[in-house]
Amino acid sequence: MSLHHLLQTRLVLVVALGLVAACASSGKQPDSNEKNAPMDTLVTAEWLSQHLDDPDLVVLDCTVIVERDENGLRELSGRSNYESGHIPGAGFADLMGNLSDADAPLPFTAPSPQEFAAAMGALGVGNDSRVVLYSTENQAWAARVWWMLRWIGFDNAALLDGGLNAWTAAGQPLSSEPVMRTARTLTPRVRPALIANRDEVLAAIDNDSVNLVDALPAPFYRGEMTMYARPGHIATATNVPVTSLVDENGLYLPKDKLGELLGVERDTRTITYCGGGIAASSVAFTMVRLGFTDVAVYDGSLREWAADPANPMETSPDPEWPEE
Repeated sequence: MSLHHLLQTRLVLVVALGLVAACASSGKQPDSNEKNAPMDTLVTAEWLSQHLDDPDLVVLDCTVIVERDENGLRELSGRSNYESGHIPGAGFADLMGNLSDADAPLPFTAPSPQEFAAAMGALGVGNDSRVVLYSTENQAWAARVWWMLRWIGFDNAALLDGGLNAWTAAGQPLSSEPVMRTARTLTPRVRPALIANRDEVLAAIDNDSVNLVDALPAPFYRGEMTMYARPGHIATATNVPVTSLVDENGLYLPKDKLGELLGVERDTRTITYCGGGIAASSVAFTMVRLGFTDVAVYDGSLREWAADPANPMETSPDPEWPEE
C-alpha cells in the first residue's frame, strides 16, 4: 500500500471515530464538556428525557392544585399528586410550604432570599446546578419558582414546556418513588428590582416610562368578574391574559406570536401582576425569553391592591385587546 493511500485510510478512520464519538455523546449521559452547559429557558419533554440522568440536573415538580368550593377557589398543595406519580428523579418544590413566607398576610409571598435559597438548596439545587421546573396543569406555578430563582441571581433554570401533561403525552414514564437529593449550597445574589411592591406600582401609574401588565383573564381585567375585594384592574394597566401565552395543549406559543402579544418596548420598565403573583410570573418569564430587559412581578398583586380603597382601579376595557 502506498504512503499516500495509507494516509487517506487513516484520515477516514479518524473522521469515522469522531462521528461515532459525537453520536455517543448525544445520549443521556453527557461528557465532561457538556456538564453545566447552558440550556434554553424552555425545554421539551424529548430534551428532558435525553438529559434526565445528567448529574448536575435537578428536576422539580412545582404543582399547586386549584379547586372550586362553595367559597370560590382554593389552592392545595400538589404533594399528593406528586407522590402518586412524578417524573423519575424529580423532587417536590412546595409553594404552599417553605417556598413562600408562612408569616406573610398574603399567600405565596416570596420568603427572604436567604430562606428561599436554603429551601432550594435542601432540594439539591446548588450554585453549579441546572434546574428544570414543571407543574401538572398550569405552568405558571413552575414559572413562579423560576422567577424567584432569577430574583436571587440563579439563571440556569428552565421550564418543561407543557408540564407533566407533555411528559406523559410523549409516552414518558412516571415514578412514585420518593426522591431525596443531597443538600447543596445555593448562594443568593439578589436582584431586588425583579420584585415590585405596592409603592412602586402606585408611582408607575403616573409614570409613562413604566408599563403595568395585568395577567388575569380578560373578564377579570374588564371588571365583569372578580375574586378580589374590588373588580377591575390597576389604573393604566394593559391586559395580557396568561392563557393567551399557550396553545390548547398548554405549550407556549412560538416567539413571533408571543411578540405580537407583548409588544416591542423591550427596554421599558415593566411590572406584571395578577391575583397573587403566579400568573404574572408566567408573563414575566415569557418577556425575559423575548429579550425584555427590565421586568418585575408585583408580589402582592390584586390580593393586596384591591383590598385598599386608596389604590386606584379601573373597569374600562383595554381598547387594544379584542373582545372575547
